[in-house]
Amino acid sequence: MGPFGDPPPDVLRLAQEVVGRRRTVSPTQTRASSTPDGSIAAGALPASLDLPPATVARLPVYLRELNLLSRSGVELVSSGALAEAVGVSPAQLRKDLSHLGSYGTRGVGYDVGLLQAQIGREMGSAHEWPVVIVGIGNLGRALAGYSGFSSRGFRIVALVDPNPGLVGTDVNGVEISDLAELEAVVARTKAVIAVLATPAEAAQAVADRLVYQGVTSILNFAATVLTVPDGVTVRKVDLGQELQILAYHEQRKSDEPLPANPLAGSARLVSTAGEGS
Repeated sequence: MGPFGDPPPDVLRLAQEVVGRRRTVSPTQTRASSTPDGSIAAGALPASLDLPPATVARLPVYLRELNLLSRSGVELVSSGALAEAVGVSPAQLRKDLSHLGSYGTRGVGYDVGLLQAQIGREMGSAHEWPVVIVGIGNLGRALAGYSGFSSRGFRIVALVDPNPGLVGTDVNGVEISDLAELEAVVARTKAVIAVLATPAEAAQAVADRLVYQGVTSILNFAATVLTVPDGVTVRKVDLGQELQILAYHEQRKSDEPLPANPLAGSARLVSTAGEGS
C-alpha cells in the first residue's frame, strides 16, 4: 500500500464508482437501518428533536458543565449560575433548554441529573458510538490517545493508516490496520463515525470509501472540503483557519491603543509616599 497521497489504482477506481453511484443510490441506503419490527438497528442514529444548529452546538458545552457539577455532588443549579459557567446569557440558556422541554423550577433552578439525562439523550451520550480514525500521523495519534472521547460516549474501535511502519502497532490498545483493509475494518467494527486526519489530497478518496461502506458521519481534519451525498454529515475542523481568525483579532488589537492601567496612578502615589516618609 502506498502513502496517502499515492493511492493504488483499485482505490481510485472504487472512489470513482462511488461518485458515479451518488445519483442512483438512495442516500438513506446505509448499513444502519430499521429492523423488521420497526426498532432501530444497531449503529442507527435514534430519532431526535429538530433543534436549531446553534443550540446543538451549545448543548455539549452545557453537558460538560453539568457533568462537572454532578461529580461535585451538586444536585440543583440556577439558570444564572449555569449560564455564567458556560459563557452565555441566562435568557439564551433558558431558550436552548426549552427546546428540550426543560424549563426548570422558578426559584429553584434545574435538576442537574435530569438535565444531564435530557441533553445526553439528544446528544446520543446514552449510546456508545464506535469511531474509526483514518490517518495516524501526529494529529491522528493525539486524537487516538484523547481520553475525553470515552466520557462522551465515543469508543475508538479502529485506527487505519497506509504506513507499513505503523501497521500492526497499537495506540492505547487499538491496533493500526492497513488502509487497504478499510472496508473490512468498518464492516468488522460497525463504526458509524469516522475521523479523517489524512493529507488533504487523500481525504476525498478515503471519504468516498467510508460512505460506500455505510459511514454517515465524518469529522474532517483534512484541509479540504469534502463532497458527500445527502444524508452524510460532515463537520470540518481546520486548525490553520482557526489560528488565522485569532491572528486577525490580534492584528485588530495591535491597531488599537492599549487601555490605561487603572492601578498605575495608585502605584505611583504609594511609591511617592514611601519616598517621603
